[in-house]
Amino acid sequence: QVQLVESGGGLVQPGGSLRLSCVSSASIASFNGMGWYRQGPGKQRELVATITSNGLTNYADSGKGRFTISKDNAKNMLYLQMNSLKAEDTAVYYCNAWGRRIGSVILKGDYWGQGTQVTVSS
Repeated sequence: QVQLVESGGGLVQPGGSLRLSCVSSASIASFNGMGWYRQGPGKQRELVATITSNGLTNYADSGKGRFTISKDNAKNMLYLQMNSLKAEDTAVYYCNAWGRRIGSVILKGDYWGQGTQVTVSS
């Protein structure tokens, strides 16, 4: 079973920065892609950013120009650098991975971390 564990959340003032990290118990090179999602108070979970196995990135409009997703295959780490944070970025942020490849087989389903709270407030 794959475990994803997020860290790096916390309380930050508007305009501040945070870097979220996600460590995987499995080699992240085995996933077709990984991403960050968030769920704000009273809201549905939404996409923040994704990155494919070959490094292609995709961002929700809300984070374009402010957020950067990256990964370190050697460390089995996924990151989300968040700059110019706004109050509306307040949410629980979740790490996600999908399309795990074992040999020539791509497993169905995806994996989620337990989430890390980000609160943007003065």
